[in-house]
Amino acid sequence: MTNSIKTTMLLAGMGGLFMLIGGAIGGGPGVMIGLALGLVMTGVSYWKSDKLAIRSAKAQPVTREQLPQYWAIMEELTAKADMPMPALYISPEPQPNAFATGRNPANSAVCITQGLVQYLSWDEIRGVLAHELAHIRNRDILIGSVAAAVAMGINFAVNIAQFGMMFGGGRNDDRPNPLVMIAAMVLAPIAAGLLQMSISRTREFKADRSAARLIGDGEPLARALEKLGAMSGRIPSNVRPEQASAYIANPLAGQKTSFAGLFSTHPPMDARIAKLRDGSWS
Repeated sequence: MTNSIKTTMLLAGMGGLFMLIGGAIGGGPGVMIGLALGLVMTGVSYWKSDKLAIRSAKAQPVTREQLPQYWAIMEELTAKADMPMPALYISPEPQPNAFATGRNPANSAVCITQGLVQYLSWDEIRGVLAHELAHIRNRDILIGSVAAAVAMGINFAVNIAQFGMMFGGGRNDDRPNPLVMIAAMVLAPIAAGLLQMSISRTREFKADRSAARLIGDGEPLARALEKLGAMSGRIPSNVRPEQASAYIANPLAGQKTSFAGLFSTHPPMDARIAKLRDGSWS
């Protein structure tokens, strides 16, 4: 299934969920309100998904004077790949990590964390940036950004449902159906997880392979992934769960929940490192 079809299905699914919850809260008029909200949210998800990701990471633009190595590496890699230069950002997150976002290569951004600069060498960061640039070139970023925005929209819809259930009033026949409301609140987080699963785990292997080919060596990225895998379990992260799939390493790997790993879009780090070191990328 192509990324464009997945994107269409994600946006349609979110619009349908808003209509379902709107109908559960307010009947026929609620469906129309849900439709209007769904249209707004799907539009925002498509056109502003990159801005949502950057804002969620509390990231700031990086100038050449602030991080000249960051700029030099990206200029080198984009020239090699014959791609436009993405906007460059840095997040205050102490955990080393990175992600790419945007609608297409011409409207893309790459964000690294403060932890990445603190704990990795610039040769290792070069491998990470090549990976993120590969996501942009492979056009993974739209589906990933939209899926994250859709998941945020679903969480918003659930909050609306909870509010409606708590404060619904009026005549008896106008009040929300509690069973429908409970079903919507239970199923919506599951739907969010399924939406995240629409992002194929194989895209990480593909981006790793493309990155190694771009720089002609799999070792810098392999060393970076070793550090990222170890530190993501030790250094806490404030990344929102719906944004976690965008990062090169799962930023929530150290969090223990009853559903840990259920909807993970990150393949095992050991498998990624092994593929980079066995020469299969060449």
